[in-house]
Amino acid sequence: MLAILFWRNAVNFCLVMVCCLSLLIFNPSSAMASINDDRYDGNIFVVYAGNGSLVPPPLTLPQSLQRKTPTILVYYLDDSSDCKQFAIVVSRMQEFYGRAASIIPVNVDTIPVKDNYTPQETGYYYQGIVPQTVILNQEAEMVFNGKGQVKFETVDDVLREVFDLLPRSESVELKRRAFNEFNSELVP
Repeated sequence: MLAILFWRNAVNFCLVMVCCLSLLIFNPSSAMASINDDRYDGNIFVVYAGNGSLVPPPLTLPQSLQRKTPTILVYYLDDSSDCKQFAIVVSRMQEFYGRAASIIPVNVDTIPVKDNYTPQETGYYYQGIVPQTVILNQEAEMVFNGKGQVKFETVDDVLREVFDLLPRSESVELKRRAFNEFNSELVP
């Protein structure tokens, strides 16, 4: 009698496992992250750019303005395919300008809804589209307002002017650093 109960429970367990596996096999998109859909997969900078250091930002907008530091505001949503694809560009901005400029990713869901904002609030610059990239110079003047996915080179040109750097045509091309010495030896 005990053996019959054991086998009956074992068969029931196997049937449940087969049903669960078949759901995953025949509907894999619901369980997998995808850069091309508008589903929430987690923080886009961690999942798609491999850069968890962007969120939360080290400085707030008022702190950055007080320090007279050029500021890059990037408005995004974690469940936007356009923002997911743009996350790597933001990570690249940080790679080249993160020590000299404040990069502040702003999840638009966290902007408080109100009628008026001051220039010290992130809602002041947001225009209802994601991604949106706003660059403020050292005097807190808006020098760039890019809507949608903008190319790194476009932002780079603006930041070169803000920092009084040579234009790209007259300077060394910016290249990514290798992860470590071992990787640089493997890559030609």
